[in-house]
Amino acid sequence: MEMPMQIIPEYFRNSETRLADNVPKKANISAAEAFESQAVLPVHSPMWQMSSPQIKPLGVMSLETLPLDKKTLEDKSLEHMSSEVGPPKAKFYEYRQMETKSSEEHMLRLQNLCRICGVSFDTNSYDMKYPVNGSVDEVTQEVLRKMGFGNSFWPELIHNTFNIDVRTDLEARHPTHFCYNCWRIIIQTINNTTNEDAFFPIGTTVQWKPHSTFCSMCNIPSGPRKRKVLKRSPPVAKKPKITVDIPIRSRIVKRQDQINSVSISLAKKIVNCKKCHLNSKLLVLDYPNNFIQSVTCQACEHLLADPVQTPCKHLFCRTCILKCTTVLGKYCPVCWFPCDSSDFKSPVKSFLSVLSLLVLKCPVTDCGEEVRLGEYPNHAKNHKETRMLHAYSPINKGGRPRQHLLSLTRRAQKHRLRKLKLQVKAFADKEEGGDVKSVCLTLFLLVLRAGNEHRQADELEALMQGQGSTLKPAVSLAIRVSTFLSCSQYHKMYKTVKAATGKQIFQPLHVLRSTEKTLLPGYYSFEWEPPLANVSTKADVGIIDGTCGWPRYIDDCSMETISRRFRYDVAIVSALKDLEDNILEGLKSQNIDECFGGPFTVTIKESCDGMGDVSEKHGCGPSVPEKAVRYSFTIMTISVVNENNEIVKIFEELKPNSELCCKPLCLMLADESDHETLTAILGPVVAEREAMKNSDLILEIGDLLRSFQFIFKGTGYDEKLVREIEGLEASGSMYVCTLCDATRAEASQNLILHSITRSHEENLERYEIWRTNPYHETAEELRDRVKGVSAKPFIETQPSIDALHCDIGNATEFYKLFQDEIGEMHKNPHPSKEERKRWQTMLDKHLRKRMNLKPIMRLNGNFARKLMTKETVEAVCELIPSAERREILRELMQLYILMKPVWRSTFPNRECPDLLCQYSFHSQRFAELLCTKFKYRYDGKITNYLHKTLAHVPEIIERDGSIGAWASEGNESGNKLFRRFRKMNARQSKSYELEDILKHHWLYTSKYLQRFMYMQKTLENLTVPFDPDAIISKNNPIDDNDLF
Repeated sequence: MEMPMQIIPEYFRNSETRLADNVPKKANISAAEAFESQAVLPVHSPMWQMSSPQIKPLGVMSLETLPLDKKTLEDKSLEHMSSEVGPPKAKFYEYRQMETKSSEEHMLRLQNLCRICGVSFDTNSYDMKYPVNGSVDEVTQEVLRKMGFGNSFWPELIHNTFNIDVRTDLEARHPTHFCYNCWRIIIQTINNTTNEDAFFPIGTTVQWKPHSTFCSMCNIPSGPRKRKVLKRSPPVAKKPKITVDIPIRSRIVKRQDQINSVSISLAKKIVNCKKCHLNSKLLVLDYPNNFIQSVTCQACEHLLADPVQTPCKHLFCRTCILKCTTVLGKYCPVCWFPCDSSDFKSPVKSFLSVLSLLVLKCPVTDCGEEVRLGEYPNHAKNHKETRMLHAYSPINKGGRPRQHLLSLTRRAQKHRLRKLKLQVKAFADKEEGGDVKSVCLTLFLLVLRAGNEHRQADELEALMQGQGSTLKPAVSLAIRVSTFLSCSQYHKMYKTVKAATGKQIFQPLHVLRSTEKTLLPGYYSFEWEPPLANVSTKADVGIIDGTCGWPRYIDDCSMETISRRFRYDVAIVSALKDLEDNILEGLKSQNIDECFGGPFTVTIKESCDGMGDVSEKHGCGPSVPEKAVRYSFTIMTISVVNENNEIVKIFEELKPNSELCCKPLCLMLADESDHETLTAILGPVVAEREAMKNSDLILEIGDLLRSFQFIFKGTGYDEKLVREIEGLEASGSMYVCTLCDATRAEASQNLILHSITRSHEENLERYEIWRTNPYHETAEELRDRVKGVSAKPFIETQPSIDALHCDIGNATEFYKLFQDEIGEMHKNPHPSKEERKRWQTMLDKHLRKRMNLKPIMRLNGNFARKLMTKETVEAVCELIPSAERREILRELMQLYILMKPVWRSTFPNRECPDLLCQYSFHSQRFAELLCTKFKYRYDGKITNYLHKTLAHVPEIIERDGSIGAWASEGNESGNKLFRRFRKMNARQSKSYELEDILKHHWLYTSKYLQRFMYMQKTLENLTVPFDPDAIISKNNPIDDNDLF
């Protein structure tokens, strides 16, 4: 590698070098002459021979000028060295004694040299050295990391940069360190830059040879040094020389900013801040030069204004360093260390306070006031003449004070800018074809870039390119999902908005599909310890067929049975990644270390419910009933054990009964009463669930691997489905309860004193007894033994009460009770059907007139909430003739209203603690009224939900803490979503249709997209319709960061 001498740094051009062409060639020389040549021309010593004679060397450092180590200078053996340059023949044998010098002394001198260039460490900047072997230092490793490289070692970097193999070096022959300048070349090679100021002129590779008799390292003459540029003239006569010992002087270390004088001068031209920053000559006191250099900018050499510190510890004005990095690249203009604007830091407060206390003289003419640097901006505002802190403002020669351009009227603005307008117009006509708008926008863009306002500049550039105010893919996806737009509808909206505004506001469909992949299950990798039994280890599993693995026989299942589902463990991983921010915030709020690895205990509520008839009639012909079932789950809580061995919740679902948190797992077009079909489809789901109970999930949360354990609670089932999956008899059975073994007669005689006795394990045992009949009993005896179990339980459920259906069932019972009281059934316990029909018609008309309650065929949740109120009871009491019965009915409703919040509220301990304590008293009084005043109706019979309300509520709340939070209301609320998504994704194939419904239903429950859904609902509630073109035309672009 050869470089011209004009680009070699000054401190190398001025060093004592000798070209190889000046070496006198002799065929035969004596030993004395050989030593003399070594003393005069040390560059030709055996230690310094070029390995490549074909390459012309630029220059080699002389070893005579190398300073010695302190330990070497103190060596007594140096005092006996001769002071003559050329030894006479009489003293030749004295120099032969130098051959006995130890190799240890030679090695001490050798370690003071650079392995690559041979320069002494005292002659380069910062007196820094680096080992040639071992791993790299932290600064170099940081540069490698920024450029995308991994861990590396010095031998590899040296070989890639200089083509020198240092792995075979010997300590007695080669130096073990290299200098700072060689390190700079390595940094430049990593960054792929070639800067002349940082270039190091290495012409050839230095070949190090072992210690010998004529080693110039050890035989350093003490006489006067000769100029190596001039040749020695032949002596006329031999005259004895009188030499004087001259102590060896080390070179003066030059400052790095002196070395990079070319780059500093270039930086001064770039910043051009003479009129903006204050000169250091304005300081009143005479400070030392070192202090002045510490408070001045390294680029402009003015006093620091808004100082910043680079990673290499150099100080600059903020505007100066930003201009330099913009023009010269992301490097420090002094030492060329890689740095970015994000790496700049403000100096320490003590330095800033010292800087602000510096006293300077005001540079404004006729002022001369001495002010502190921190107070100078306020002082400069008082001057009417030119300001030195910022740009100069023209002098107002009279009249009103000169106003700012933006504060003027449009006519005054045109008047002030008329010359500039003509110049811009002339330039646009000449260069840009008359496009004045593009020229002005480009000027504005350049001003923003120069002021480091890159965000505004990017928005302006996007507007200039016709891409301004583009919504991010997640925002467009949230709008599509929340508004239930099909692919064709969204694409039509996308093209219409783009054609009307000329800008791409919404993202195209292919971009939305890429965003969907990151939110759907199967995107993130994970691991189970130990691996799940009978479950594949693949993580990239999306939507699968729920009927896969079935034997394809016509008798096994109906042709209309279609099922699509996610794999259970993959779906849970996606749901946990969706809650990543909530988990990290919970750890921080509970004062737990963010690096906590677990285990995290995750409690999951499982729900399953039939959606009824979801058929969509297409074409002619009668509509065919089509029933569907949805199986879903909800992450209720995530808890950890803190340092005090206390269980702390870091996440708790505040709205567990919302459809936004109930994530669909399996959708099937099947009848919920078909026990065999449900068993076949949900069997694999149950197997995956049982496998996850005995393993720990290893998942990356917050860039750290954490372990999770799971607790599954099957509480989100209504009574009909519980009886189906637990193998119990239907609701009209004599065994009234799914929680205890009481019969309907026993429950009516004792309304309160019952406890939970049923469990999934007990139901399995009873099924085996029912199947095998080991005691050879009759049908009635066997039925009484198994307590109504008639099929095999296949899903484990936790005994609980479905709060929604409990409220609906009790409202239905009160609706019938109102009819009985209107007809005074306590007097006539056996009315006819016509009388009952007349009472119902009378009640419906009155409720419609007074309470605006329209009669319906089947009670739902909304009708039940409106019916069970004090106002409704007062309206019904108008139809009851007996005043005593009216008071009894009011008391009964009052007790029910006091009992209802206990099982309906999500957190009864926090929302209604008083009512929770009084629940036992209210339930006893309620049961007493039913047994005494309404005996005609509850003599030997009682409804299922009324029995659970009075007998099992306190026990369940004591066990689970809540009933309403664990209900199936969230799954019930998702029924309407199924119908909406089915209309959105109508297809000819029901299989693909079911996949789209499952996919969009999962996206609808994403926490990440729910923030954007909230924004969309807010826009829908506005009276003015959402018009993107109108928003953009009003200079109010949509800020994507605000949406996020």
